[in-house]
Amino acid sequence: MFLTFEGIEGCGKSTQIRLLAQTLLAAGHQVVLTREPGGCPIADQVRAVLLDAANRAMVPMTELLLYGAARAQHLSEIILPALAQGQIVLCDRFSDATRAYQAFGRGLDRQLIEQVNQLACQGLCPDMTLLLDCPVEVGLARARQRIDAADGPREERFELEALAFHQRVRAGYLALANEDSGRFVLINANQTPEQVANQIATAVLSRLNG
Repeated sequence: MFLTFEGIEGCGKSTQIRLLAQTLLAAGHQVVLTREPGGCPIADQVRAVLLDAANRAMVPMTELLLYGAARAQHLSEIILPALAQGQIVLCDRFSDATRAYQAFGRGLDRQLIEQVNQLACQGLCPDMTLLLDCPVEVGLARARQRIDAADGPREERFELEALAFHQRVRAGYLALANEDSGRFVLINANQTPEQVANQIATAVLSRLNG
């Protein structure tokens, strides 16, 4: 089973994906936890370019193609082999992030983005997508706290975008969830981490048991 976590900056994806992995492991499942952009050495190098605030001159088309390149490598090296072995793959962002950020956020043509996703994903679509939704102001405040507390590189190119950009991304995610309500599960991320984790675990275990 292939599960993805999506949402705006600071919605709590990284925390919640780790908590779900712990829950699934405790239930006896084999789990692979990964992320985008990145997830393997080559894709991680692309991630460094994409998220570095020094690269704010990057044009949207370059951004789109770099995400596609990183995803193609990640899929071939990590995701597809794990699925072939019968493991549950939990991925922090996937193709819906490209739709939300590059189509709704940047304004690139949706059909073009679908073509890039089709090439990079080789036809793979998540079985279930957990969309963690919260107000943009709440998410950005959390994201900035995380960045300030981190010891490594400041991955903040997107956090430095205007508020209107993040509002378009959030609206895009909600539109995507409405388009594919059978795959998306909308989670109110403006709650305590424990409340959010309980909602996610209930939804995922119900789907697995079903």
